[in-house]
Amino acid sequence: MKIIIRKEDLYNGIKIVERATSQKAVQPILYNILIEALDNNTVKLTATDLVLTVSTVVDAQVESAGKITLPAKKLNEIVSKLGNELVTIEVDEDSTNVNITCKKSKFDMIGISANEFPPEVLNYEIDETKCFDVELKPFLKAIKQAGFAAASYEVSNLLSGIVCDFSNGILEIASTDGNRLARVREKINSDITEQTQLIIPSRTLNEFMKMGAFIDDETIKICKDKSTIVLKTEKTITVSRLLEGQFPKYNQLIPSESPKQAVINVSQLIAALERVSVMVNDKTSIVKMLFADNELTLYAEAPDAGKSEDKINIQYTAEELLIAFNYKFVLDALRIIESDEVIVGLNASLSATVLRPNSEEDFICLIMPVQIR
Repeated sequence: MKIIIRKEDLYNGIKIVERATSQKAVQPILYNILIEALDNNTVKLTATDLVLTVSTVVDAQVESAGKITLPAKKLNEIVSKLGNELVTIEVDEDSTNVNITCKKSKFDMIGISANEFPPEVLNYEIDETKCFDVELKPFLKAIKQAGFAAASYEVSNLLSGIVCDFSNGILEIASTDGNRLARVREKINSDITEQTQLIIPSRTLNEFMKMGAFIDDETIKICKDKSTIVLKTEKTITVSRLLEGQFPKYNQLIPSESPKQAVINVSQLIAALERVSVMVNDKTSIVKMLFADNELTLYAEAPDAGKSEDKINIQYTAEELLIAFNYKFVLDALRIIESDEVIVGLNASLSATVLRPNSEEDFICLIMPVQIR
């Protein structure tokens, strides 16, 4: 196998697929990227951890076809440091030794035979009758806004998934870990004719969101086949299993109204939280918030370090309320909000608190407070 390829094309291809390589593999091959030089002057890159599989094709000059696998981490490190020139990749005949050259730079790598790459993840056939097209930008934006609240444990647990509901030109995405909930609704142009709900592992969508920076397509094709989801663009295919079961009825958990409301500048609240959190108890991450007379006072205390306090001006005229949160949950929500101001819907010290942008954007984050002791 011998190919000549632009450094930028190769690097972008590696950045797309490397996210699917395994972090804790029993099989060494799962740390590698499969490189296939095809006869039609394209190179196909594929990586998998057996749950998530990503492949993409890039243009190249193929002087001789073939295939090999190379360690993703080391390959990325090498290519990222090359100049913006043509890169030549050549595999020694009858061996797994690979020569990578770029002008006067030369690297010799030891790969693993492509025959050891899991055959079950290759050449996945898509049933076009089970696919529908969705605008890419609103889809990526919705994942970013509503995917952060998914649980990080037990990949088979439904709460580690992100629910995507497509119906009547509306995309609704939500996630929850039991302590917080995020939901966003986006208008989309889609050819889907009936309501479809998919529970997709959060890792799959978060990795796809990161790939989005390297994808130029305006639309994405989404295909559901039994317990598998396929996300397809012109040059990239992401294949993942779906989570199966009944996702919590999250819309029923969101209060229809809040007795008390505060309007707060987002950047000021983020800055105040970051300041007081210097003295937070690392075991609990609790920050107390006192809402009173158009002022918010934030407190944190670490038994072995000391205390902190900060105040900011807000719009709040309801009765005084002291409430406490894991400050990281609040920061996560605030950093997603694109409005200058956030509306904080409050009830009692142990009632769910709702954060939403002070704009027309349909985004809601619900956070459960913690008991004050």
